[in-house]
Amino acid sequence: MTYFKAMKDISNQTIAPLYVLYGSESYFMQNIQQQLKKYVLEDENDTVSTYDLEETPIEEVITDAETYPFFSTKKLIIATNATFLTAQRPSSSAVTHNIERLEEYIQQPVDYSVIVLVTQQEKLDNRKKITKQISKHATMIPCTPIRSNELRKWVQQVASDLHVNIASDAYEVFERDEEIHLFSLQNELQKLALYVGEGGTVTKEIAEDIVSDSSSSSSFRLVDAVIEKNVKQVFTIYQQLMQAKEEPIAMIALLSFQFRTILQLKILKDKGYHQQAIQKKMKAHPFVIQMAYKRERRFSYPYLRGALNVLAETDAQIKRGTAEKELALELALLQLCQ
Repeated sequence: MTYFKAMKDISNQTIAPLYVLYGSESYFMQNIQQQLKKYVLEDENDTVSTYDLEETPIEEVITDAETYPFFSTKKLIIATNATFLTAQRPSSSAVTHNIERLEEYIQQPVDYSVIVLVTQQEKLDNRKKITKQISKHATMIPCTPIRSNELRKWVQQVASDLHVNIASDAYEVFERDEEIHLFSLQNELQKLALYVGEGGTVTKEIAEDIVSDSSSSSSFRLVDAVIEKNVKQVFTIYQQLMQAKEEPIAMIALLSFQFRTILQLKILKDKGYHQQAIQKKMKAHPFVIQMAYKRERRFSYPYLRGALNVLAETDAQIKRGTAEKELALELALLQLCQ
């Protein structure tokens, strides 16, 4: 079951007696656990039983699950480090688990307890008998890092929860980074929701102003400003990067990467490659290819090669110590805008 389907089912009170969360995306794991706390427990003050399966045998978890709750109608039990479902070898100090006890329980779980088994391993070992059995009876939720083609759906869901709308062109702002950090993106969406208010719409302009830029997303904006030959905007973004303590050498590297990507894409496109084939050949992030596709028609081969030469010479001057780094980069940016 996907993360999105699981969150929807839980909110609709379709709650399974046993869940297995596996993968390295802690954002998904935490959200599912919070969702279960919200819909399983009657009172927010009700406690959740938590166990570390490196220290506690699984049979103790099962005993807890089978013990009827005294002060509420349902119990939520979260057991981490369920490595017995994976190919990972247990440490020498790890406890021994009575797996037969778990096998018996999953055949006939009690209706007043919800157990969540958690492992941060990306894959389960489907060769194991217990993994095969639990896969048949439990709700299995892979919590793997989100793919770029799933990000828009995730942003839509968070925006819906925050009761705001996202303009179609504003998604670009969230898709710029090559690395996706969901906790950071959620914080940015919360800031935007506070800014536009309930029922408001986040436009691209608002997102550009409010969302904190990473160095890679700023380099996209810097290239856009260069394309427009907007010297004022170029130096506004440059100053923002300087205030963020970004090194001139790093800025040169980011700009060189952008122009090199556009040049490589332009060459492949002229050879007849389509976008998907170009992405596969260049092994680049989908958004990088998408943005380069939009930009390449604005640049000629002589300009792109000239820009790369300017940046390479500036980089060499700084590293040789023959030019002051900030001044050298500023002169290079002026040349790129000509």
